[in-house]
Amino acid sequence: MNDAEEPGPHRAGEQGTETVRGVLAANLKRVRAQRGLSLSELSRRAGIGKATLSQLESGAGNPTLETVLGLSRVLGVPISDLVEARPADEVTVVRAADAEVLSGRGVDLRPLRRIESGDVVFEIYDQQVRTDGTQISAGHIGTEHTVVQAGRLRVRAGRREVELGPGDYVGFDASLPHSYTAVGGEPVRSVLLLQYRAEQRLHLAGEGAGEGADGAVGRAALEPAAQPALGPSQGPLQGPSLGTAH
Repeated sequence: MNDAEEPGPHRAGEQGTETVRGVLAANLKRVRAQRGLSLSELSRRAGIGKATLSQLESGAGNPTLETVLGLSRVLGVPISDLVEARPADEVTVVRAADAEVLSGRGVDLRPLRRIESGDVVFEIYDQQVRTDGTQISAGHIGTEHTVVQAGRLRVRAGRREVELGPGDYVGFDASLPHSYTAVGGEPVRSVLLLQYRAEQRLHLAGEGAGEGADGAVGRAALEPAAQPALGPSQGPLQGPSLGTAH
């Protein structure tokens, strides 16, 4: 929207103006309560300052990609359970100018959509890998899929490394330590899909989610579930043979 345009009516199915920090504040409080964790205990497990967590839960913090990934890993929930509000309509439109960016050391992510089909959940992100740093992840639940649209991307997952160009795809078990690096001096535009089994999601609308029959939060609720199979006769890193495996 340019300066000459006046705000129009909210069109059915389009994302509203609720900010990522506002959604994160509400969802983080809910997830932490359902996991039975104090701020101090979550701070200890995630390696994030208690004051920072308090700011995030009040909607005053400025969440980074690393912070959200760390909370997702420790709480054992998909990223979208923390940063997305459930769409109210069957048709969802996300305007490029309206999607807030989650920035990390080397990557900018714009959350676009969560799709649930049967026992599988996908999160779709517009991903730009910048040239000013490498994005490193210690690992998290799910399976990670990336399709490069423009630029050259080096992906390391576990001990393997590949280099991708436009149109290339890579997929791997996201619990492996992994990293993304733009090579060739140009940023990389790509689409990132995170895949989970439905039972790995925390159903935020449900009463007593994450509780056992005795009403207590079980140990399993605090630990990531086993990863989905990546396919027969395939290793942890899938994609074209564009780089040297290490």
